[in-house]
Amino acid sequence: MLQALQAYLKKPATKIGIMTAMMFQIIFSLIWMTGYEGVNDNTKQLKIAVVNDDPGFGRKVEEQLTKSLPFQLISERSADKAKEMLNGREVQMVLHIPAEFTKQLQTPGQQAKINYTINESNPALIKSMMQSVAGGVTASVGKEAAIAGAQAILVQAHIPAQEAAAMARGLTDKVAANLEFTNPVQGMHNQMIPMMMVLASFVGAMIMGMNLQQATGMLGAGYSKWSKFGARVFINAVSAVLIALVGSSLVVALGGQMGSGFLAFWLFQALFLMTFMFFSQMFLIVFGMAGMLFNISMLSIQLVSSGAMVPRELLGGFYFTISQYLPATYAVEGAMNLLFGGPGTARDIGALALIMTVCAAVGLLATGLRKETGTIPDAAEHSKTANTAATGA
Repeated sequence: MLQALQAYLKKPATKIGIMTAMMFQIIFSLIWMTGYEGVNDNTKQLKIAVVNDDPGFGRKVEEQLTKSLPFQLISERSADKAKEMLNGREVQMVLHIPAEFTKQLQTPGQQAKINYTINESNPALIKSMMQSVAGGVTASVGKEAAIAGAQAILVQAHIPAQEAAAMARGLTDKVAANLEFTNPVQGMHNQMIPMMMVLASFVGAMIMGMNLQQATGMLGAGYSKWSKFGARVFINAVSAVLIALVGSSLVVALGGQMGSGFLAFWLFQALFLMTFMFFSQMFLIVFGMAGMLFNISMLSIQLVSSGAMVPRELLGGFYFTISQYLPATYAVEGAMNLLFGGPGTARDIGALALIMTVCAAVGLLATGLRKETGTIPDAAEHSKTANTAATGA
């Protein structure tokens, strides 16, 4: 195996494969960690166009929104102009208070409405944020309207205005929200780490496997199939540890959150990176270069089903079921536990180790079943045969 390993390391394809896997860690870490840093603090860059046609309570609502919302509010007189701005993505939502808003509030049996228009031709996060804003604004305005209504009734009952205002607010403030967050995530760039690490690791492992497969073909019949398989296993293990060290170090250097410490995250990344290597190379060993088609499919399926972008609970039955047998699922869960806090990684480590063992076994079986015709077992036997021939001569 040692001779085969040396031969692998002499092949440009092997070096290119290892360096490619390394570069994915460096490039993804630098771009994703710096690109997503400060996203939560930059919400003030988002804009909402407010069209207020109600000079009564609507004006009070507009003033309240200007003080409370962490966005840029643009007052616009024309609803058509505001929607034109929305369509051009100059604003992210149009909030329209109709002219009859105050009248509807004061009329028994009627419900006052605030109109919201959201352009869905935007990143999904924009829609989610604006829907949340709409719900919060409606609840807040509803509360203020209830206070104003109760105050008006109390004033009609000949209670002094100041006392009526205090009593009205007391009637509507009986329930308050107390939000508590566990395992807090420090910024959007940290939130993106699990997906970034999984994506960079799997794509890097996939391309590294492709180059190792090419290097294996270049070695030809000069080395036994077992020597070549053993050399690939060794290259995978050592490369995973070194590449994970680079990736984890960059995450820490760029402000990554490390709830369980650097060492635990480094070793866990080395484990799931090595699992990705055996997983992606399994298809190449079994199917040859055609196995890249399976790897490309597995990349897409794992990005969908791993829970890095969309909760697995929201997926259809097929994707939820298959996610339980794919390594990215446990890489994401374990990374979240180590980075932000959680129930621990014992289950994820066990699942990754099992998947890696199965993939290695399939690769080993495929190697054993493949026939070698006219091969010389390895370079050591080359020397032995040559020496024997020379002695006999």
